[in-house]
Order: sequence, then structure tokens, then C-alpha cells
Amino acid sequence: MRFVNFIREGQATLGVRDGDDVRVLGTEPLESVLARGVDLNEWARANASEEKLPMAGLRLLPPLQRPPKIICVGLNFADHTKESNYEQPAYPTLFLRVNTSLVAHDQPMIRPDVADSEGLDYEGEIAVVIGKGGRHIAKDDALACVAGYSLFNDGSVREYQFKTPQWTVGKNFDATGAFGPDLITADELPPGVRGLRLETRVNGAVVQSANTDELVFDVASLISIISEAITLEAGDVIVSGTPSGIGWARTPKLLMKAGDVCEVSVEGMGVLRNVIADEPAR
Repeated sequence: MRFVNFIREGQATLGVRDGDDVRVLGTEPLESVLARGVDLNEWARANASEEKLPMAGLRLLPPLQRPPKIICVGLNFADHTKESNYEQPAYPTLFLRVNTSLVAHDQPMIRPDVADSEGLDYEGEIAVVIGKGGRHIAKDDALACVAGYSLFNDGSVREYQFKTPQWTVGKNFDATGAFGPDLITADELPPGVRGLRLETRVNGAVVQSANTDELVFDVASLISIISEAITLEAGDVIVSGTPSGIGWARTPKLLMKAGDVCEVSVEGMGVLRNVIADEPAR
């Protein structure tokens, strides 16, 4: 099933896709539903109303607006590690995002009004949403912990990312982390989203293209390794890494400006689309 979060009468509302329509589930946030430990498919079948709204025209929100944790994985495609002039790490490169950095499908990704930045870089990725958490999760058990998957664009303000050895600031400007449009339950996709083509396009031109089989650390490995240190909770999001082709590594650099359109797509998952907009002058 495919779950969407949208604005209805000024309130965040959860729904499940039914063809070109959405059946309304209510106003309980998806992260709260996951925290109750329900099976999403069974819960949706039992709770979806007969009321249908056309998907076209809905103002979407990120599938989860306030996940307990957003754990991002850097340098998880070898070609991207090479273009970034790093040695391939033997352990996942982890950093955190905050909820205020999230932005929905078809909403503007914001190029910040800061003097030290030329533009906003793109990073197409797959987001893994945890349904059942825990600590010290065995790799063989890890995929059973996944509620579903979504698309993510890890918009990066590179000059701020590299101001310090830690990347946190450049990865957390408001409205730079595009997330959505759907949360797709794990049963609709290959286990661990293996064997799928991931692409990023800027103004229609393909700038990133890779197969998820090329992940250095696959989804099961990431869950198991992260849970060695951090208790994973229902609703946590793991953003699994981007392939080569980022704008910062190109000559000349390809950084997104106001009016540019960035799309992230994965086979079987759809398209995450955002227009870039400048932050209003202060």
C-alpha cells in the first residue's frame, strides 16, 4: 500500500492511495500509527473510509513530519565516494537530519539566503522507514523491521557542509530535505529495495543514475550496524545514500538555482519532484 500525508481543511490528514484517488484514514500521524506497532496494511484496510479524494490537487506533506530520528548515510556508493575524493570507509558514514529540514513533494526546496553559498546541491536517495525497532538487530532479521520506503533528496549546502569536519549544518538548512510523495509498504518492493534503478534529473537532464545493488552497505546491513549503537524506533528514517553525479563534483559545478526543477525517481516507487526557490531576503 501507498500512504500519503496531506493538508485537508487546514489539518494534516493521512490517506492511502486507491488508483488516482486517496481514501481518507484520519488525522493520526503516520509516526504515531507506526509507534503503536500495527501492521500498516491491515490497519489501512480496517480504517480507510469510503470517502475518496482525487490525488491530483492535494497539497502533500512529507509522509512523516516528525520522525523520531533521521539518520543519513554518506559515501554509500563507491563511485560517489571516489568523486568526493574520499577513501571508501569500512564503516557507514552517519550523520543526522532534523525535522525542520524536511519538505514535501511538489513544495519548494529552499536555496538559503546566506552569503557564503552559491547554490543548493542535489542527492537522490531512498529513505527506509522503520516499523519495528530495537537494539542489536541481527542482519538476518533487519528487513522484517522495515515498514516501508520513500524517496528523498538530501539537498546540501556544500560550503556549509565543509566548513567543519562534520557535515551537520550543510545538511540541515530549513526545507532542503525533500521527502515523499508516498510511504510504500515493504511488501510492494523487492526485499531491501535491491535491483532498482535510482535516477536524479535537473531540468529534465539525468544527473545521477545507479542501481541499488551498488550500495556499499545494503539496507539490512545499515539497520544491523546502526542498531549496534543506537536503539531504532518505529518511525525512524534511514536515508540510505546517493550515487555519483552530484553537482559539486562536476566541472563546472552544477548547483541548483531558483526556478530549477529537481526530480528523484526509483523504479516502482514513483517520482519526487521539487522546484527550487530562493529564501526571501531578510
